[in-house]
Amino acid sequence: MYDCPITTVGELREALEPYDPTAPLQLATQPGYPLAHTLTCVVSTVQDTDDDAPPTHAYVVWLGAGEQVGYLPTVAVSALGWSS
Repeated sequence: MYDCPITTVGELREALEPYDPTAPLQLATQPGYPLAHTLTCVVSTVQDTDDDAPPTHAYVVWLGAGEQVGYLPTVAVSALGWSS
């Protein structure tokens, strides 16, 4: 599987920089059964580690997965490195 972790808002911004800001945006999920979803909201909450470890940041930004819009096209599956 293609490994390009994006773990911060800055890394996400940088990853999106080369793309047309008017291009459609969808979320690819479930490599074994690839689906496409819209995104709903962007929200932030206080960080809760659930394991008594000190938080690394005061808050976490969440991207909400929206409506399933279908199966992920084969070209996207391949681009993500999800094809076997």
